[in-house]
Amino acid sequence: MYIYKIGERIKELRQGRKLTQNILAQRLGVTGSLISGYENATTYPSYDILLGLADIFNVTTDYLLGKDKARSIDTKGLSESQVEMVSALVNEFQKANKGKNERLP
Repeated sequence: MYIYKIGERIKELRQGRKLTQNILAQRLGVTGSLISGYENATTYPSYDILLGLADIFNVTTDYLLGKDKARSIDTKGLSESQVEMVSALVNEFQKANKGKNERLP
């Protein structure tokens, strides 16, 4: 099931943004212990909280739920040439990391 990934994803995204559980909780209007519950898979976020998490971390709900492995990049407000530049940069990073990732266990 996908739902079991959500705690891992929330924790990974939260730590990547250097947010404490309490700061994330404040942004969502919940308690820090509830964020802990999400991360430890003892409770699951409501629909509204799931949408809030997706907005805060700029990811899709499918990514949070573990259905999508890839994160998306919001390109709203960018010109077509800027979107192409971002896409080219991502492609270059993927090429550079391809050999590195194949050597990982």
